Amino acid sequence: MTILLLAGTGDARRLAERLSGRDVVASIAGATREPAALPLPTRVGGFGGAAAFRDYLTEVGISAVLDATHPYAHRITERTATICAAQHIPYLQLLRPGWTPDTGDNWTEIASEEEAAAHIPLGATVFLGTGRQSLERFANLAGRFVICRQIDPPDGPFPLEDGMFLIGRPPFSVEDEIALFKARKVDWLVVKNAGGAASRTKLTAANRLQIPVLMLTRPPQGDWACVATIDEAIAWVDAL
Repeated sequence: MTILLLAGTGDARRLAERLSGRDVVASIAGATREPAALPLPTRVGGFGGAAAFRDYLTEVGISAVLDATHPYAHRITERTATICAAQHIPYLQLLRPGWTPDTGDNWTEIASEEEAAAHIPLGATVFLGTGRQSLERFANLAGRFVICRQIDPPDGPFPLEDGMFLIGRPPFSVEDEIALFKARKVDWLVVKNAGGAASRTKLTAANRLQIPVLMLTRPPQGDWACVATIDEAIAWVDAL
């Protein structure tokens, strides 16, 4: 039995460590130029569409798929779940719970990046914790200074009217984030509700500095099998 682990997150890394030594192959999209190595055989790069993914499952002899991609990688998750169902391949998504506000948090939920401009006043400094993939969807934030943090150096100039890339590789402590927000005079924080303790440090920093947060809501969840913890995912693998 060969299991395909769709990776690219901290949860996937912890799963890979728990699954080391088993017949598991990991796959990462390759969005980061030099991803840290996983303790499993790993393929890097997209599959090339639905048909190519179906062919890969057959050619490699994949018996089950464990999806530990980012909670906002909904297109990959939906496509994978649909193809696995059609090919009668067991599929499970590991989806960590989203964040909920603590006392003192000032969060406003939005459904899309384009809605941010309706909440953030002109002249504000905005820190995007949403990654570079959706950066151009914030193009209507003209008149604000936009900071986008990413792991790799940029391939070109900043695509928005006024702003900058900030290079940094997580994890970041609460103290790191507080110092950064103070130094950059951040007025607003925009994030996806990714969940997890490691990424919450920027929210804790915003709470302490009383910085308002725009929280992008999660994509709709399908009816495929899903668990919230790594232990549950390992139990699913054990039961196959």
